[in-house]
This record gives sequence, structure tokens and C-alpha cells, in this order.
Amino acid sequence: MSAPRVPARTPPPPPAAQPPKNEPPALVSAKPEAPPPLDLKSLETRLKETKAIGVFTKLTVKNQVDDLLEKFRAYYQGKLKTTLAELRRSYDLLVLKVLALLQDADPPLASAIAASRESIWAILSNPAKFAAV
Repeated sequence: MSAPRVPARTPPPPPAAQPPKNEPPALVSAKPEAPPPLDLKSLETRLKETKAIGVFTKLTVKNQVDDLLEKFRAYYQGKLKTTLAELRRSYDLLVLKVLALLQDADPPLASAIAASRESIWAILSNPAKFAAV
């Protein structure tokens, strides 16, 4: 007759490594902060200085910006029969055009404009803020 088999005992798992109690927990890396929104003057300056857009394209964009600003003036003076939603559409199209021009050749400026999009709209769509521009 053979001796009864005793099941092999598995060793307990090692205790989890725990940091010493007096040390602070490891810092969690935070997402990099988005650039602060551009004000209109710095946006104008950076667009003038960028090498990503040629001179004639810059003139075209400047004329389109001037036309859009003139539409806002006429809208606030009651001379333009349009809606703020239609002006927003024109604004969005212009911003998208500028972003398309910049995205490959000047990504930091494109990123700054994208981050500033809503703050610029907040100025344009507020009659008091727009009047101060």
C-alpha cells in the first residue's frame, strides 16, 4: 500500500511593493497646457510675420478679414440685414481657411489660432467688445 499523497503547497504571493510611508506619492504628469488665447493685435502681428503664407495670400486674407469686420460694423449699426449665425458661418469659414494655410508650415500659429477661435468670436459677437476693437 502506498502512502497518501499530500498536495504540494504553493508559496504565498510576495507582498505588494509599497512606498515608504513618509515619501510623497509620485507626481502624475499633467497634460501640457494649451497656449493662452491670442489677442487680436498679437494675432495680426504673428500673421504678418509668418513665412507660411505668401505676400499675396496675406493681402487676400487681410482683405477678407477687413470685409468681415465691415459686415460686423454694418450689422451692429442696423445697416446689414443678416443674422449673427450667418456672420458666424463667415467667420468659421475664414478661420478654417487660415488654419489650412498654416497647418503644415506654421503649426504653432495654427494651434494658437485654433485655441483662440472662441475667444475671438466672443469679441466679434459682443457689440460692446467689438466697439472697443
